[in-house]
Parts: sequence; C-alpha cells; structure tokens
Amino acid sequence: MISNQIIQTTIDDLRGITRIDLCVLDISGSLAASTFEPSEISKEILDVFAASPAESQSFQGYHFFKIYDEGQLSYVLLTKGTGDDAYMIGKVTVKQIEGLIVAYKQRFDRNNFIQNLLLDNLLLVDISNQAKKLHINQDTLRVVYLVETNTDEDIITMESVRSAFAPDSQDVITAVDEKNIVVVKELSDQDGYEELEKTARLLVDMLSTVRVSYGTIVSQLKDVSKSYKEARMAMDVGEIFYPEKTVVAYHTLGLGRLIYQLPLSLCRMFMVEVLGENLPNTFDEETLTTIEKFFENNLNVSETARQLFVHRNTLVYRLEKLEKTTGLDIRIFENALVFQIALMVAKYMEYLETQEL
Repeated sequence: MISNQIIQTTIDDLRGITRIDLCVLDISGSLAASTFEPSEISKEILDVFAASPAESQSFQGYHFFKIYDEGQLSYVLLTKGTGDDAYMIGKVTVKQIEGLIVAYKQRFDRNNFIQNLLLDNLLLVDISNQAKKLHINQDTLRVVYLVETNTDEDIITMESVRSAFAPDSQDVITAVDEKNIVVVKELSDQDGYEELEKTARLLVDMLSTVRVSYGTIVSQLKDVSKSYKEARMAMDVGEIFYPEKTVVAYHTLGLGRLIYQLPLSLCRMFMVEVLGENLPNTFDEETLTTIEKFFENNLNVSETARQLFVHRNTLVYRLEKLEKTTGLDIRIFENALVFQIALMVAKYMEYLETQEL
C-alpha cells in the first residue's frame, strides 16, 4: 500500500497549484492526508457514500470521490467546494493517486522479484513469466554492484544510492541483508569495465565511508544472480586481501579469488609444507615490514633499502636471516611467489577463524 506521506505530498502539491483544499480518508474513516481539518465529515456520511453506486457526489459543501486499488475501494477523496473547479481537480487527483498506487505496487513487486532472482529462488520459467508481467527486458546487459553500508545509517545510504541513478531508468536498488545495498544496473552496448569503475568510484566519493564491489557483465536476466555472487565474493576477498581498496572488481581479484575458494584443511597443509612452524604470525614487525616493502618494490634490494632507510647490507642480512628461518630466499622470483601466496593464505586462515567465532 502506498504510504500516507506520499499521498500528503501529492495533495500538497495540487493544493499549491489549484488553491483547492483536498482530503483523503481510508475506508475505515481514518485520515490518510489532508490540506485542511475535515471535522465536519462523520463516519456515517463516509459509509453511506462508500456503499452507494455513485463514483462521486456533492454533499455539505464537498465533492466526494472514490479511489480504487485493483477494483477495490481503498480511499475516499474530498475536495472543498461544490463548483466545477473542485469537481475537475477531484477527478485529476483521483487519477493521480490511483496511478501512484499502481506505480508503487509495481515497484514493490519488481523489488521482490529482483531479490528472489539474486538469491536464486526462482525457476527459469518463473523468471521469464514474472519478467514479462513486470515489463522487464530479459536480454539487456546488466551488472550488479554491492555497496557496503553502516547499519546505523542504512536508510540514508539507500536514498543516497537511489539519487545517484536516474529515476526513470530500469536500474533496481534493493537489499538482501542488513550490511549491503544491491544495485542491478542496466548497461548499454558501449559500456565496459572502465565505465563500471567510474560508477563505483562515484558511489564511493558520494558516500565517503563505504566500499563498493561489482561482478562481471551479464547479458541475460537469469544470470544476474551470477553477477551478484561475484560482487559478494569480491567484497569478501577485498576485505581479506585488499583492505586498502575502496572499489573491488571481481575480474581483478587475481590470486585472492583462487585462495578464497580453498578449504581450510588444504590451507593448513600448504602452510606446514611451505613454512613449517614459522608461520607469518610468528614474525616480528621489522621482518613483516621488510618483506612487504621488498614485494612492493618488485624484489629490488637497493630501492627497498632506500625506502626503509637502512644500508643495503642490512637489508641483505635480514633477507638471509629469513631464508635460514623459512628455507625460502625471496630474492628469487619463484620463492618470492610462494612466500607471497603463503602470506595471503595466512590472511585467509585468520579470516576463516574469525568467522567461526
């Protein structure tokens, strides 16, 4: 059902244009919205009009009109005055409110449909049938964005996200949990991942404190759930391996995506085989900082020493000490790659252990 606030805004706007007062009552006689105090209208008068076959009547200085929702009487509209102007404005208002009822029900139905589509709760035949009923194109390019929210401000965030997209577009903004807002965005044939990145950056800049992830482009409505799952994975992988990133795209996840799909037992086996008992959480802060900088500088000893403000020989000593501890000389590319994977696996194991708590 359409909210009373929407009805109030509608009749306020019409009152401002026409200078004719309007009042909307539900069929129980409760006030839904009004531009004046309708104290003269009793429940008995309302019941008599509701039971009559007339669509409109003039009585006690008011025009009465019936407002329907799918053939069922839902509201009674009153316009103050008995002249032609009051009658015409009443007819216009009835059409306006009935149109809003239809639009908001379609929006609600569309929202429910998209939520079930994202969660794989629909059969293929149901997707096709409901899409036709809701006038949703099934062969349009789409992508799913996931916008991380602060649960204390999720309503504000939802409205901010809505404002970033054209109100007359076929984009759907919804939520399937308390932590994330989902945007199912329609794309043109010219839109590529560069445009998707720009949109994600726009959302981050506008909301300032959130992270945004997105999946791959899909061409069929039935595959929207695939893009959603990719966006969700990108959000999780970004949190584990790339916490400094505010925008994470599924197609750029690299090693993180591979490691994320490994079972915990296999991760533990790999860590024991590669590092034995010398797990990354046993390293001191100086060693971890040295390794991080060394990798950042593409295994360049001189540049790493310069950025760490240490002598080159001091850095070489640290790397050789690490080699004695782990058996891996990370100055050699193959060993560096193995060590990098081990660090990422260690982060993933910490994440899994945290989720189990």
